[in-house]
This record gives sequence, C-alpha cells and structure tokens, in this order.
Amino acid sequence: MLYLHILLVDDDQDSRTNVGEFLRELGHEVTECGDGESALKTFQAGNMQMILSDIKMPRMSGIELLRELARHPARQDFDVVLFTGYGDVETAVEALRAGAYDYLLKPINVEELAAVTGRVEERQALRRENKILNDKFDTVVNEATRETRQELTRLQKAYFESVGLGIMGIFSGPMKKVIQLAQKLQDDRSVPVLIEGETGTGKELIARYIHYNSGDLTAPFVDLNCAAIVPSLFESELFGYEAGAFTGGQAGGQKGKLDLAKGGTIFLDEFVEIPVNLQAKLLRVIQEKEFYRVGGLKKIAADVRIICATNVDIQKKMKEGSFRQDLYYRLSVGHIYLPPLRQRVDDILPLAGMFLTEYAGEKKKGFRTISREAAQMLLSYHWPGNVRELKNVVEWAVIMWDDDELKPAHLGILQKDRLYRAVDENSGAGTLDYENFSLPPGGLPLEEFYNNIILKTMEMFKGNKTETARYLGISRRSLYCRLDRLGK
Repeated sequence: MLYLHILLVDDDQDSRTNVGEFLRELGHEVTECGDGESALKTFQAGNMQMILSDIKMPRMSGIELLRELARHPARQDFDVVLFTGYGDVETAVEALRAGAYDYLLKPINVEELAAVTGRVEERQALRRENKILNDKFDTVVNEATRETRQELTRLQKAYFESVGLGIMGIFSGPMKKVIQLAQKLQDDRSVPVLIEGETGTGKELIARYIHYNSGDLTAPFVDLNCAAIVPSLFESELFGYEAGAFTGGQAGGQKGKLDLAKGGTIFLDEFVEIPVNLQAKLLRVIQEKEFYRVGGLKKIAADVRIICATNVDIQKKMKEGSFRQDLYYRLSVGHIYLPPLRQRVDDILPLAGMFLTEYAGEKKKGFRTISREAAQMLLSYHWPGNVRELKNVVEWAVIMWDDDELKPAHLGILQKDRLYRAVDENSGAGTLDYENFSLPPGGLPLEEFYNNIILKTMEMFKGNKTETARYLGISRRSLYCRLDRLGK
C-alpha cells in the first residue's frame, strides 16, 4: 500500500482538523494550510502526492490554487481533489475542466474521502511503476543502442581493415590539410583526383579514404597498377573487349576494369606508365563519361570515379613527350600532394607509437612506449621509404624483440643503413666497380647485399620503379616480386 503525503487546504479550522485526523488514521502524512497562498508556498517547499483543497477561500480560491499548481514542472506527479458545497456543483465541474482529478461535496463523507484517497493511491502507484518501467526501458534501450553502436564500430573497423583502409594516423598540419582536401573531393564522383607523392607516403590509402568515406561502402573500389601491365594488354585490361576482338580472347568477351568499377572508384596507380596512344582514350572517358570496349561498337557509360597516383615527376614526363599535357590538366582538377615523411617530422613519433601499439597487440608483445634515445634515432633518420618504411621498421623490431620499451638496440636495421652510408661516404668512390672489388673475409650475405642495392637504386630514382628496373637491367615484374618480399 502506498501512503500519500497530502496537502490539506481549508480556511475552516474545525473542518480541516477533522479531515486531517481521519487521513492520518488511514496512514497518510498530512500538512495543513489555512489559505491558498500559504498552501502554494508549502507545496513548493515539499514533495506532495495529493492536494485536497476547499474551493471557496479568502485571497486565493481553490480554482486559482489549482491553476497555479498546473504551471508547476512536476504537474504529472501529484493529483488535486477539491471539495465544495451542494449548491456549487457548477464550480466543481469548472475545477475538473481546470485539471482537478476529482471533487467532494461538503460536508465531507469520510467513506467518499477514503474512496477517493484510495483511487489517488492506485493512480500514484501506477504512475510510479510506469516511471520505473520507463526508466528501465530507457536504460535497456540505451544499453542496447550502445552495444549496437560498438558492434557497428567494430564491424566498420574490420571492414575498413579488410579493404585496405585500416587505421589512419593524421597528426601533422600538412596531413590534416590533405585530409581536409580529400573530404572536399569525396562528394562529387565526377571530379577526377590526382595524388602525387614519393613511394610509401600513402597514396593508395588516401584514394581508399576518398572512396570509402563518400557514403556507399558497398560501391566497388578497383585498383590497377599501370606499371605492371604489358602495354599491348593495357587497353583490353582497362576497357575490356568484345567476343572475337582478337585471337586468344575469351569466347564471350571480357569486362574491363572500368566495367568492374561501375558505381564506384577505379584507382590507377603509376598512371604515367599508360601508353601514350591510350592516354587520349582515358581523357575521353573523363570528359565524355563513356568508352568503347576493344572490338566493340556500342558506347558504354562510365559511371566511375577516377583516381590516379604517381611518384614520378609528371612535368618531366610531359617535356619528354611521354605524357599528354591535356590529360594532366584534366586530372589535376582534384590535385593532392603527399609530402614525404622527412618534411613532416611531427608525424614520425605518433605514427611509430601507433604502429608499435598495433603490432605489439597483434603479436602479443610487451612494447608500450618508445625510449628517448630511440625516438631521437627515429627523428634523425631520413626515411627514404616514408611511412611504409617506418611501419616496416617498427614491425621488424616487434617481431625480433620483446620489451616494454622500444630502444635503439631494437632499431638495428636503421643502424645498418647508416653504416652502409658511412662506408660509401668515406670510401670516396663515386661509382661501384663491379669487375674489380674485394670480398670481405668473414663472408658475404648476398641476399641482404642484393636487397640493399635495390633499395639504394629506388632511393636514387626517388621511388620510380620503372627507372629502377631499367637501371638494374631487370624486368619490372622481377623488381615488383623483390619489393613484395621486402614489404615495399
């Protein structure tokens, strides 16, 4: 049973005393007031579930008191019952219309008073249960919403990692500007995007960021490494071909990368390697939004966003005549330049810390922080391979050692690089004499030596794989295989 805190308001003291005693006998807490004004003050200072008031009182009537109480923020938490004489039923009806729960006739019948009080008790009990249920419902809903949000976040993170986006570390001012520009280019898929930057700066990561943050996560992202395709096959690879277009093709023809990327994005990495005779066709795709398959007569709509990337000096390529100026100017409408890591030193330690946490968690190692000496070592290194090289160095350290702090001893791969540089600088040799040389007495790690030659050549040509392969006299495919083993 719910006992009420009742505010009893009546200017007739005898009547008020008798009613109050009866209510107290029923177990209720009763506060008495002789007029409406004092009742209003008392109500504001206390917590009342029921107001039992006479209608006719000096200075403030019961109706006026009811209207004042109706403005109270907790109006839904209490009930008002008014009582009046037999000859004033119309006033009682007015009170009901003003919001009173019920009314009693004077002289008050204690049985009717007990009955109406009981109904108020039930009403208050239901109201209290309803509030508890609502609060519990809100708690359950909020908890379920929180769990759902966490699950969606987890799934989104897993999805981004599966599509190659993963965690992006944006710390320095230059990279924040890059992201701001990328965000502006997300919404309009008709604007081609050109991303320039040295190898390892994260050009493909930015391309995926533009694609996967533009809204539809199910839209295809198709990447094509233009330097890894034989020029004679490039046209059919990009545009596809119809049945019977050439000998050796599939009987039913084949869709090209532009077809596969429909509704999404095609990412053309090392796009400066596109044969000159096909650059005009790519320009037509960008301008007219349509293309022909090899051997086809029907125009196909090119509903695709085009993002290109290169680490080559395009201006030099244009001067040499191996790249069309009109294609460059069309692509550079949405131009993003990724500065090398050595020009954004503020990124080095935060990125290293991020990679350290990631790999330590994956490989169940204890690394948590970077020592001051190791940090200085990371900051003083020139990072020719940029962010990719930094990531590989940290991963290598986590694989080889287990500690709570990354120390200089764990960064031996950087010390080796400095040693090779010191030997080159002190030898005074400008070129390598590969016919007349002396072998070290303790043995020669041929594989490591071969890898370092490739890395040094890549550095010499600022990450240009085509020039590196040409300089070393090997095929681009062989170079790519070697770089894949190195994680480059």
